[in-house]
Amino acid sequence: MRAPSRFTVRLPLKIAGGRELVTTAVLHPKTGSEGSVQVDLVAGTPKLTPGLRPSEVKVTLSRVNIGADERVVSYRNPILVAPKSQARCRFEAALNDHRRLFPAALCYSQIVPVDEPLTLTLFYREDDHLARLMLDKSQRARLDQLWDELRCVSREPFRMVDVLDSLLETTIDHPQEGVFEGLEKTFKKRAAAFRQSLVKSEPVHLDALIPLAARAWRRPLAAAEEADLRGLYRRLRTLGLPHEKAFRMTLARVLVASSFLYRLEESPTGKTFAAVTDWELANRLSYFLWSSMPDAALRRAAGAGSLTDGQGGVEELLRQTRRMLGADRVKRLATEFACQWIHVQDFSLEQKSGKHFPEFRGLRGDMHEEAIRFFADLFQHDRSLLSLLDADHTFVNDRLGRFYGIPSVKEKQWRRVDGMRQRGRGGILGLASTLAKQSGASRTSPILRGNWVSEVLLGEKLPRPPKNVPQLADEVPKGLTERQLIERHSKDPACAKCHSRIDPFGFALEHFDAIGRHRQKSRDGVAIDTKTTLPDGTRIEGLAGLRDYLLERRRDQFLRQFCRKLLGYALGRELQLSDRPLVDEMLRRLAETGFRFSVAVETIVLSRQFRMIRETPASAAR
Repeated sequence: MRAPSRFTVRLPLKIAGGRELVTTAVLHPKTGSEGSVQVDLVAGTPKLTPGLRPSEVKVTLSRVNIGADERVVSYRNPILVAPKSQARCRFEAALNDHRRLFPAALCYSQIVPVDEPLTLTLFYREDDHLARLMLDKSQRARLDQLWDELRCVSREPFRMVDVLDSLLETTIDHPQEGVFEGLEKTFKKRAAAFRQSLVKSEPVHLDALIPLAARAWRRPLAAAEEADLRGLYRRLRTLGLPHEKAFRMTLARVLVASSFLYRLEESPTGKTFAAVTDWELANRLSYFLWSSMPDAALRRAAGAGSLTDGQGGVEELLRQTRRMLGADRVKRLATEFACQWIHVQDFSLEQKSGKHFPEFRGLRGDMHEEAIRFFADLFQHDRSLLSLLDADHTFVNDRLGRFYGIPSVKEKQWRRVDGMRQRGRGGILGLASTLAKQSGASRTSPILRGNWVSEVLLGEKLPRPPKNVPQLADEVPKGLTERQLIERHSKDPACAKCHSRIDPFGFALEHFDAIGRHRQKSRDGVAIDTKTTLPDGTRIEGLAGLRDYLLERRRDQFLRQFCRKLLGYALGRELQLSDRPLVDEMLRRLAETGFRFSVAVETIVLSRQFRMIRETPASAAR
């Protein structure tokens, strides 16, 4: 018959029932030599063909020509073509094109039989399509190198020999005995070559340890230090230790050295002070801004001596500082400095009453991350330091967005949200982490919050509380607010003097509960009062009033406190009287440049305190 066509074979059910129907279809040797046909056999009642009885069989022949738009091809049945025909060549070419683009399978389930006690396949590599279609020459070489490293670390050739030996033992007196003996020579030859490559690589490992030690010690190694490391390795090998153990102990020597554990600097002798070296200056800058060792660009600058080279050194130092402030790693400055300054560095461990605030455990990590992202954004985008108080934005994910009552945030990813002042928040005063940290486990604490504003933000020194001060109840008595409880406590003459200086700041933040959630009433339904009179007689109301007061009346104190904390962090020591002129200079330059954060950092980096080192006193040296 001629394709495309169909015909029906009617078989009596009595004869066909319970039997298998086998058909054979062939191309006509003369008229079909260049054809291509797909045969389909359907038993029963085929679709779209009414009138056939269940005992009938329908056979359909479809002509299949590559390039014909009307063709219908099924992957279920073979396509008939004549050997060595042009039709077969066309099909093979098309299938080869497909195979070059797609692997034979897209998912390999259990390539290595992990449930078997013995297997001769440790790693199965199937990345030839990835390498051929997507990687360039250097990337393919890197991929091959990674595979070599994996086999080296796993010691695959040795493990394969061990597995083969065990496999041969299991086949003794077994029908499979002798099946694997031909592999023994191949596997052992491969293991011998691998052992030889390990021996050749031993000097390479030791040579690589020297630059690693230089990075770990954050400076070039002296000739004596390099000789000491190499000599230690040779002595360990002389004692009979294998290469791996000897190298491991030599590496341990690098990591327990004081040069790695501490930031050591050479003090001048016979001078009051002297300039630090390029490497010491690079370390100071990197640990100041990134809390880590210098990166490659900063190491190159230090190695070239361009950080201390007169005016050119000043320009290079500023260039590196600005580069590092714009990098993502400045987030470490937010984590290590800013979170310590506002006392939320350990907020992820903060505890609250599970009875009163069961949702806090799931939110505290997000609250901590919000503070980090807020400061990192300020540092990286060089915002005004005044935005620490009056920022109208913050960063939230979906959980924190729901907590803040921002329904538009539905993504799990973090995003910036503006308009926080309209929600009664804004700046560090409105962060959930700062409000929750300065609260009790089950209630707010105007005392802790007021003390935080006074000491942390304004730098005021408050006397220690007297002994035997009566303790406040963990639970607020029914019918009272936290403010009323504190006011009753503050009437004690022994407490009134200090409380009058700190409590009013805390009263202004009473619209936030113990986990920083905005509220209008206490748990008992008592209205919250945030109107208060500050120690200097200024009357304010709520967070907005406190923010305006700090910006308008106490801005200089706030900025001075920030500069003092930043300078102390950068220098890694407590500030001295001689540092006061530098703080004054920071404040002056900030006022001239819109209070940009980078100005404070650059003033520190270019200061004598940051680029010089004092002589070590003789008593300390001894």
